[in-house]
Amino acid sequence: MKSSIIRVADSSEDFRNIQEIRRKVFQKEQGMEQDLDFDGLDETCEQLIAYLDGECVGTARIRYLDEKTAKIERLAVLPMARGQGIGKKITEKALLVLASKNIPEVEIHAQEYIKGLYQQLGFQEEGEVFEEADIRHIKMRKKLIDF
Repeated sequence: MKSSIIRVADSSEDFRNIQEIRRKVFQKEQGMEQDLDFDGLDETCEQLIAYLDGECVGTARIRYLDEKTAKIERLAVLPMARGQGIGKKITEKALLVLASKNIPEVEIHAQEYIKGLYQQLGFQEEGEVFEEADIRHIKMRKKLIDF
């Protein structure tokens, strides 16, 4: 059985690995423009990094929209690690980070083909499908804390 670790990135090596994962998945694989992917917001976000048997294989970032809402963005898993639950584990770790900070609500713009992952984790669809970076997305939301 393969061993996975998901944690908050905390070193320059982590950030280099995160950028490389995003380049491979978003820019090379999905054809996203570099300026759309690296939008200048990374410095204000918490970054998560995933390891599978010691190798960097996935990432996501948490962006705080205000004191009550955060957005999970840039979830990416390298092709060789897909189908092993890494995306779900990254999202679960993000939800734990947000719950520990008493953030009551989280949203995500899910690529349409992967929305089932987020539904499994309790996210609800909001609105209609839309295009973002020429990829079909759906806005989804989850309440973490009821006030």
